[in-house]
Amino acid sequence: MSLARRTPSDAHRALHDHAVAAQAHAYVPYSRFRVGAALQFADGSVVTGCNVENAAYSMAICAERTAVVRSIAEGRDITSVTAIAVAVDGAEGPPCGACRQMLVEFFPDAEIAFTTGGELGVAQVRDLLPAAFIPESLDA
Repeated sequence: MSLARRTPSDAHRALHDHAVAAQAHAYVPYSRFRVGAALQFADGSVVTGCNVENAAYSMAICAERTAVVRSIAEGRDITSVTAIAVAVDGAEGPPCGACRQMLVEFFPDAEIAFTTGGELGVAQVRDLLPAAFIPESLDA
């Protein structure tokens, strides 16, 4: 299934620039694959995250999840996130499955900018993970 994406606005590109800047802080001695993420809040503030690897590979955390966890730890209103951007080293930069699951739980209606085929595009978070396991799934 192909994901329909829109052309990014100037605001999406500016948020992507924050994600690119966050890449510089990535700790990636094993993969050397730097990822940065940025969350835009309704008040205009931005929280960034980067990927952090560990010698015990499963203990690594992705940039997108770092930004979410950082926002929660800072006491921010995560319900006010309006847009997300992801920057990677390379042409392919959609979020991994674990990040898609976290993003869709917190920000299903937010827009997300990421690269595919070397081009920056924008999609809605909920479209990244069809049939997602969401909080309402627990009510079944």
